[in-house]
Amino acid sequence: MSGTFWGFKLDASVDQLVKEVRRQTQVESFDLAVVLGSGWSEAAQLGKTLGVFEYSDWPCFPAGQISGHCGQLIAVQTPSCKILFFSGRFHCYQGHSAFQAAFPARLAAALGCTRILLTCATGGVNRTYRPGDFMLVEDHLNLLGDNPLRGLSGNTFIDLVGMYQQDVYDSLLSRDTDNLTLHRGVLAAMPGPSYETPAEIRFLQSAGVDVVSMSTVPEAIMARYLGLQVAAVAFVANYAAGFGPAVSHEDVLKCGAEHAHSFASIVRLFVEAWQDVTAGHNDE
Repeated sequence: MSGTFWGFKLDASVDQLVKEVRRQTQVESFDLAVVLGSGWSEAAQLGKTLGVFEYSDWPCFPAGQISGHCGQLIAVQTPSCKILFFSGRFHCYQGHSAFQAAFPARLAAALGCTRILLTCATGGVNRTYRPGDFMLVEDHLNLLGDNPLRGLSGNTFIDLVGMYQQDVYDSLLSRDTDNLTLHRGVLAAMPGPSYETPAEIRFLQSAGVDVVSMSTVPEAIMARYLGLQVAAVAFVANYAAGFGPAVSHEDVLKCGAEHAHSFASIVRLFVEAWQDVTAGHNDE
């Protein structure tokens, strides 16, 4: 595990963490990684907890957690799937590079994950979206001004066409979605930490954007580079600037808390849909 991995050098503490996760959980390779956005921590209660690893105990994790992010790596066993939950993510607005922000995707690959589900809290740019809705990310606009592959060796000129698992979305939407309101659309990643101006939101509207976030895209690009299957779901936590009352981080977290019961359902639906798609491919 030490040495070079997919064009970048692994820190010794990453090697140690991988070994410790495997030792404590008795799991050599996990099936799925889930990166939890602001307020999504309850989703990690989906199954039996095999181990909890505090980010602060391991120097390989970028420093700093914002409100709404627990800062824990949680290993969970469900009846059919071994999942790594990253309860806390990293953002460029914290002073991190996109490469650092994408650390969960790199660690997930090092622990054998072949699939990653990215979740996030977003502002609704599409005027038909309401707080409490969810959107399956079909495509994205990277407006962060950075790319997690910048400066890496190897084939970094990766094709991002079809990077999000549309077949998994189709499977998910074909089942009972527990009365959740689910859309499909485009996510834009903005650098933050300030919220967007009304003029920026009008620009994003004109570009075909449906929700706006300050995360998700670095992990998605890195996961694609590492060969993982990628899916992403956005929670609409507020109306975008100019569409409603002034936006605050506290209001985002409050909306997330009011709909926290839905987050585990969303993850469960993804697990089931991914398994159906995989089984279908194996039957072909």
